[in-house]
Amino acid sequence: MPIDQQATLELLYKVSREFATALDLKTVLQRVLFAALHNVGGERGSVVVMDDNGRAVDSAIVYGNQVRENTTIQLRETVERGLAGWVVRNREAALVPDTSKDERWLRREDDSAERSGAKASLCVPLLAREKLVGVLTLVHPVPGAYTPENLELMQAIADQAGVTIMNARLFSESRRQARVMTALAEGAVNMNASLRTEETFERILGQARQALQVETAALGLISEPSGEIVFRAAIGDHAERIKGLTIRAKGGVAGKVAREGRGVIIPIVTSETLLADAEQLEGRVRMMACAPIHAQGKVIGVLEVFNPIVKSFDGDALLVLTGLGSLAGTVIQNAQLYERLDLTRRRYRDLFEDSIDPIVITDLNGHVQEANTRAVDLAGYSSEELNQFLIEQMHDVDFTKTGRKFELIGPSALSYESTLYNRLGEKHPVEVHARKVHFDENEAIQWILRDITARKDLDALREDLAAMIYHDLRSPLANILSSVEMLDGYIAPENRENGDAMLQIARHSIDRIQRLIASLLDLNRLEQNQPVGEKKPIPLAELIDEAVKTVKPAADGRSQKLLVKLPDTPPNVLVDVDMIRRVVINLAENAVKYSSLEGTIEISAEYSPKWVQVSIQDDGPGIPESDRERIFDKFTRLKKQSGPDGLGVGLAFCKLAVQGHGGKIWVESAPKQGARFVFTLPVSQES
Repeated sequence: MPIDQQATLELLYKVSREFATALDLKTVLQRVLFAALHNVGGERGSVVVMDDNGRAVDSAIVYGNQVRENTTIQLRETVERGLAGWVVRNREAALVPDTSKDERWLRREDDSAERSGAKASLCVPLLAREKLVGVLTLVHPVPGAYTPENLELMQAIADQAGVTIMNARLFSESRRQARVMTALAEGAVNMNASLRTEETFERILGQARQALQVETAALGLISEPSGEIVFRAAIGDHAERIKGLTIRAKGGVAGKVAREGRGVIIPIVTSETLLADAEQLEGRVRMMACAPIHAQGKVIGVLEVFNPIVKSFDGDALLVLTGLGSLAGTVIQNAQLYERLDLTRRRYRDLFEDSIDPIVITDLNGHVQEANTRAVDLAGYSSEELNQFLIEQMHDVDFTKTGRKFELIGPSALSYESTLYNRLGEKHPVEVHARKVHFDENEAIQWILRDITARKDLDALREDLAAMIYHDLRSPLANILSSVEMLDGYIAPENRENGDAMLQIARHSIDRIQRLIASLLDLNRLEQNQPVGEKKPIPLAELIDEAVKTVKPAADGRSQKLLVKLPDTPPNVLVDVDMIRRVVINLAENAVKYSSLEGTIEISAEYSPKWVQVSIQDDGPGIPESDRERIFDKFTRLKKQSGPDGLGVGLAFCKLAVQGHGGKIWVESAPKQGARFVFTLPVSQES
């Protein structure tokens, strides 16, 4: 089908105008590809720019609506050996109906039949002033999709693109472009002389007014999410009237420029020119120009200038104003970022000084740079004196955690307990939290030295209470046990059934108290790194059976099932029998306590030649991951809906007891799937 000549001319005129609005080479290449794909058709396209020596210096690839950058190296091979290379060498356009049947097509893995398969392709040279400036290629996924008319249209677009690409390449060499670059360079220097937003606005407008010689200049920023343009600054005639005014999202010349992202010059303002109220100065606006302010690929505002002092805007006015708008976007964002950082810094300073915790900032070598008021008070030194300190002079640094040169400290805080020393030689227990931060634009280390004196005093009180319990209650408890045994002989035969039941309850309660006292004694002894008692070989089954018998009454009272799953021939374990029996009972009692009514508790084991692994699974609420380590700490209790329960020493005892035997203990859990406590014990090697 012959091409409609008038339609083609109109298309080329439109394409030419679109190309001409771009100065950046990357932008030109993308527009060329999108214009070719839109008007000729295809799945993807590529353009390669050549220098005067025929070497590929720039390129772009478009897949659908996606632009791929940094493709020059990838396309050089095509230029050297593929269809594009043939077009470059022959300076002749090529139509390939079926790429699988044309030797000029450089086949890649994607061209295989089981993938994209055969395609159709057009490839034309880009010429400008008889010079080869590049090569343009389109690809259609359907063989035979392109016709000679498509090739003719593509060549016409390429002819327009060739000139545009040449102009973009030679932009910095032309006299007109040199003048623009000079103005922009001066603008960049002046605009970047300040990082204060309001002062930056004034400098941008001053540069625009000077470069374009106008009576008035105004700067408006787009307000999100409304899209309204608010004039933040203005200089020159009627500036005070303009500043603070608002233009609706699609109103006036400014709204049109912001929406389309392209500058405009209105050489003659008439009554038909749709100006916003903010653009209608007191006195008649003769002519005006407006350009978008771009930042990070989007329009953030507009620059408007009114009434040149000379008769009209010169030919470079829009180019200069557009360039200033592009520069202004970066300058404004830098100023806004600086002010946000400055505000953040000042807020940090306020928080730093107002913190109830001592905070010290050091460099990466540990030299103190800053200390807040609380740190000064606690240490008893002045800020100037502390600035002469190393952090290890203030407290005992745990170098095993921080690293000898603090190389283990990162953005996430690491913690340890230590002691802080003050001027009087007094010691303050502290909890240290150290992490890397940016302070005054430098990388530094923040040390929070939280005073834990009150907590340590409370721990000491708990220790004293525990000592009182297991020292002062042992003798009375022994007397109670003796009395219960004596009562057994005084029960008349006719009261034997009820009496035995009551005595059993008493013995069970006494056993629980004795286990608690023994565990407290062992806990205190194990914390002092004393060895466990005498180890004896005992069958694992016997050990677990004794524990199950102990907790069974409590499980029966809650209608719970106790399941024991052991290997057919479980080995003997070498342990302090009473201590490990209490470990199993403790974990089993916890399982009973936290499992649901009529729930199931499962005790199982597996073994290897050297170790036995025992598991106790409940069907309770489970344990949050954040608590799975700390539950083994002394006096730690997880809160339940009904409030805390117990002293918080049972799991601490279990941990130290298992570790005292060389084993390990841990907990596995999932929300609403219960908790599974696991520990290991050494296998007895005695036959």
